[in-house]
Amino acid sequence: MSGEFDTALRGATASLRTSDGAMLPLPGRRWNAEPDAADRYVLAACGGPVLDVGCGPGRLAAALTVRGVPCLGIDSSPLAVAMTLRRGAMALRRDVFGPLPGEGVWSEALLVDGNIGIGGDPRALLERIRRVLRPGGAVWVEVEPPGAGIWCGTGTVVDAAGPGRSFGWARVGAEVVAGLAPGFTTRVLEVERRWFAELRSTS
Repeated sequence: MSGEFDTALRGATASLRTSDGAMLPLPGRRWNAEPDAADRYVLAACGGPVLDVGCGPGRLAAALTVRGVPCLGIDSSPLAVAMTLRRGAMALRRDVFGPLPGEGVWSEALLVDGNIGIGGDPRALLERIRRVLRPGGAVWVEVEPPGAGIWCGTGTVVDAAGPGRSFGWARVGAEVVAGLAPGFTTRVLEVERRWFAELRSTS
């Protein structure tokens, strides 16, 4: 993946069409706005250093930076990295499955805004994040409401220019995330009509 979500990052209307037939509007305006109440709840639990995986335009990384919490955003999109840097946060163009700075020392990681879908294999993604965290570190994962189950397949961003290229993607419901995360303890909660799982590494 590299730049597939750039239309939404720029604030234009776009949707994610998944291979199961769903068409999901992309909330580009929320991504570009200041953190909302649900975001702030998650950010308040972060003491740093924090790895923001799929940082997008950097609203979370910037908010942590303003608070004095060490944070690094990573994203495969050069546009996302540039937008995060403009907000005063640190960011690098990286693939989460490739080499990353500070592996094994991060206290928290963020997989917010549906980023549990990255790569289309949530179990592999969570295992990768577990190896990036220090022992006892936590990853905050935004999930679908209970009852959504799990779906893995491909997605395509559709905008005014038509569909883009397809990429691996997934959706994970609140009731199944614990089963995808061996090596973590799991706490699931609803905050302002959004659902999150706090997964804390046990090793």
